[in-house]
Amino acid sequence: MKPKFELTKQQKDELTGLIQDYFAKEREEDIGNLAAMLILDFFVEELAPVFYNKGVEDSHVFMIEKIDDLYGIQK
Repeated sequence: MKPKFELTKQQKDELTGLIQDYFAKEREEDIGNLAAMLILDFFVEELAPVFYNKGVEDSHVFMIEKIDDLYGIQK
């Protein structure tokens, strides 16, 4: 089961605007609000879990390293 990412309306509006700006600047395409929202939905459903899981894995490695450092202060 994929994690569900909840975005506020303000976050969705901001991200939708960023997607529209990207298409306008990089692809010289004007896309509407609906198209940008569908792209955002795709990113949230398909791509966000990959980045989230990578962050969890990186955090795990970081914490393990810190715990190993803690053993270094034993007497």
